[in-house]
Amino acid sequence: METLKVIVGEDGEGSRLDAYLNENLEEFSRNYLQKLIGDGNVTQDGIKVVKKNHRLKQGATLELTVPEPEKLEVEAQNIKLNIVYEDDGLLVVNKDKGMVVHPAPGNYDGTLVNALLHHCDSLSSINGVIRPGIVHRIDKDTTGLLVVAKNDTIHKNLSEQLKGHEITRIYYALVEGNVKEKSGTVDAPIGRDPSNRMKMAVVEKGKPAITHFEVLRRFRNATLVKCELETGRTHQIRVHMSYIGHPIVGDASYGFKKSRHVFSRQALHAKKLSFYHPIEKRMMTFTCPMPEDMKELIQKMKSMD
Repeated sequence: METLKVIVGEDGEGSRLDAYLNENLEEFSRNYLQKLIGDGNVTQDGIKVVKKNHRLKQGATLELTVPEPEKLEVEAQNIKLNIVYEDDGLLVVNKDKGMVVHPAPGNYDGTLVNALLHHCDSLSSINGVIRPGIVHRIDKDTTGLLVVAKNDTIHKNLSEQLKGHEITRIYYALVEGNVKEKSGTVDAPIGRDPSNRMKMAVVEKGKPAITHFEVLRRFRNATLVKCELETGRTHQIRVHMSYIGHPIVGDASYGFKKSRHVFSRQALHAKKLSFYHPIEKRMMTFTCPMPEDMKELIQKMKSMD
């Protein structure tokens, strides 16, 4: 059993308890945190809080008691994985489009976690039964690299690297319109969209979010950009590129309602991943090619120039 402490900062004034914990304890899923709250494992200034939508005040001390992990009950499934690297403590996967990273209500099988449980003898238990091994996520229709931890020691180390901005995550994205700048940085806080809680948005009291971008190639009505995450907020690149007027091609949530380009998903690919191996203490860098559908889309763009 582990006890974690979080002091509510200025950005937490008026925030929901579950949302604030999720933003400050990124190693845990929001669903798992809600369960812990409901089970009475969270206190505010020593008083138990069981309502996930409890509103916080700046300066309050939150304590979260994490019980011993439950026995994993998510079904192992023999699903093909594109494994880029694997050792006794971790593995790096190139995730296909259309694959959800972990089970969620209405989607309990066919996920990356189901595949990992079949492939691995063990996975870290930090995130409970639903997200074993998952250190960071990429969206269902985003392709590319992510690292998975096989035990809790590896998981905690990688999580600390994420918090310390020591993990390099570089994405390729095809965005709408012509980006005028050769390179730039979007430094804009991200939080829940007040008009649609299912989406994220740039909001004044959001969590700090920084994305660096560089133009790789301009087409007639689109631009291929390289994006590097300095922070890792939910949907960060999608929100930031939309915020500067260049949403990702095919993005149904943050893109233009009418686009000149037809694509079945957001054209976003996690191209490069670098981190220090928690045991071997050496920098490890992985890259993977863009998927065929993005290659075909770019080829089509070239032919139109």
